[in-house]
Amino acid sequence: METTTDKLVQDMKAAVIDAEDLLKATANQGGEQIARIRARAEESLRVAQARIKELTLTAEARVRAADRQVHEHPWTAVGVAAGVAALLGFLLGRK
Repeated sequence: METTTDKLVQDMKAAVIDAEDLLKATANQGGEQIARIRARAEESLRVAQARIKELTLTAEARVRAADRQVHEHPWTAVGVAAGVAALLGFLLGRK
């Protein structure tokens, strides 16, 4: 889940950078249609930036919560990890 979120954030950041570059490149272009497209692109860019910030903050909070849980209950974390490893070993050994 975390790598998917990280990948999504990276992809969104790349899209934002590309959109910013496009807006800068077309800044001196005129015309009503271009002005409407630029306005929509700028709004989409603002929404994407807000979403990136939200995803980043959520991911950081989850990581901090998991880290705190592991530090507060280390033996439980070891037990869960051992149980998951045993289950995976059992499932993979059946093939």
